[in-house]
Amino acid sequence: MIDTIYIEEAVREHPRTQAVVARFPKARQIICEHYGAIFNRSQQSFRLQKQNPALILAHKSGNRVLPAPADYGIGGQDNYYFSHLLNCLYDCRYCFLQGMFRSANYIMFVNYEDFYKDIAATQSALDAPGWYFSGYDCDSLAMEPVTNFVADTLDWFATQPNANLELRTKSTQIRSLLNREALPNVVVACSLSPDPIARALEHNAPTVEKRVAALAKVANAGWQVGLRFDPLIWSDDYTSVYSDFFEQVFSQIPNAKIHSVSTGSFRLPPDFHQKMSKLYPRDTLLSGSLHRGERWVGYPQDREQALLEFARERVVAAIGSERFFPCQHETMVG
Repeated sequence: MIDTIYIEEAVREHPRTQAVVARFPKARQIICEHYGAIFNRSQQSFRLQKQNPALILAHKSGNRVLPAPADYGIGGQDNYYFSHLLNCLYDCRYCFLQGMFRSANYIMFVNYEDFYKDIAATQSALDAPGWYFSGYDCDSLAMEPVTNFVADTLDWFATQPNANLELRTKSTQIRSLLNREALPNVVVACSLSPDPIARALEHNAPTVEKRVAALAKVANAGWQVGLRFDPLIWSDDYTSVYSDFFEQVFSQIPNAKIHSVSTGSFRLPPDFHQKMSKLYPRDTLLSGSLHRGERWVGYPQDREQALLEFARERVVAAIGSERFFPCQHETMVG
């Protein structure tokens, strides 16, 4: 999977660096001063790099725990995100990462303990349990055999009852979850789309059938799980497509173990959309009937509201309103 590994000089002897290097003994190793010289350099092709990404092992300094966007929450009042990894194993056509980053290479920040210290410091200043989201700039589970992130991080969160963790994923890499007792302050959230949409747009990701089956195993093992129907994708027959899909999901996931369900429509910041459209000029999703607002590019308001309302009705019918958290970004008007 990895044939080139860039290694920051500062983490060359770090135990996690050594563990990753040992996993890929045939990979070419290139020492660098700072990951930015590789990841942020100009005139890179995200599309070409995506075919064979390199791995960059680095130290994360500066702001490691950041306030989550206003529409990114599942019931808590204090929401933060952190990213041990940048970029994703999968190649979803709607993913904003390809509009945000110049490079498709993966960055793994090996100094996990510094993330934990910063989460602890953030939590100590709060009056209520905080929520910490992993999976904003990456997939929390997809590269677990390489990163061992979930296994390490669950060990730490097991000692932090006032800090809640969401692991967001499309992966079926659930061994780290099944090999231990479920934690009450952890939600395993899976991003899901109907099969026709997943096959068309979520390249290299496990099938929806496999994702749902894996999430059901996690739920049956005692973990709280989350369902993330985001982004909702328009089609002329969306009512039948999503009706079948919601029936598939809610019939297989134990209702009592569903912690939360969230929905959101397809949307991108305008500069991200412009960059992604250049990467994939023939893509029907990116070049279709979209409305360009001041802050977002997405579906015209009538389509967006039809999708969101249809999903809301089906989700609330399945689990009630208390566990439903729709994304409340601004409409596309204006």
